[in-house]
Amino acid sequence: MIATADQLGQEVGVIRACQVLEVPRSSLYRARRPVPENPAPPLAEIPRPTPPSALAPEERTQVRELLNSPRFQDLTPRQVWAQLLDEGQYLCSWRTMYRVLAVEHQVRERRHPLRHPAYTMPELLATAPNQLWSWDISKLRGPTVGTDFYLYVILDVFSRYVVSWMVAQRESADLARVLIETSCQCQGISAQQLTLHADRGAPMIAKSIEQLLDDLGVTKSHSRPHVSNNNPALRGAFQDP
Repeated sequence: MIATADQLGQEVGVIRACQVLEVPRSSLYRARRPVPENPAPPLAEIPRPTPPSALAPEERTQVRELLNSPRFQDLTPRQVWAQLLDEGQYLCSWRTMYRVLAVEHQVRERRHPLRHPAYTMPELLATAPNQLWSWDISKLRGPTVGTDFYLYVILDVFSRYVVSWMVAQRESADLARVLIETSCQCQGISAQQLTLHADRGAPMIAKSIEQLLDDLGVTKSHSRPHVSNNNPALRGAFQDP
């Protein structure tokens, strides 16, 4: 196509030929350009010379260890550089400190404070009724658009009996508190008898719920944090009569 555009361009002109054949003129001019016998390598492949003032490998190691030391691990290279200058010590510029950290991929928080500990999957076993309850709140679609209801359910894990349930127009820790307290009173739950399990939704980890469980002597249990699909092993062991 390029060769055809070149031949036609000699008769009707380059612009008209490229328009008819739908060939970019830049491609035509690039094809006409002679190819050198010994082309120069790309700039990215040319090794950059080491400046005479560059740090030696030992000095770079010293700078990196100083930046990662307990004294400076919470400070930025600019702050470290300024403090060293106040003490009359100069190792390198603050920009060189950034380059030293960039080689080791440490231009960020160097202590990894957001690393979450490993949580074991909760495993709870019930051998009789009223030993282990699990509760949750489900969103129900209402009769009209924009109208929703919330179903509160407390389930006995051993017998799969619905201890109590409630439908409300909002999701609230106060409503859950009333439901849990009423359920414990109706079932005659004594202190240290019951374990109540839930996920880590906002009402489940509310301070008011935690205080209520402490007052009732109920052991609380939650799913693992930062795990969206965590289904705990809640088992009820049925005993033969």
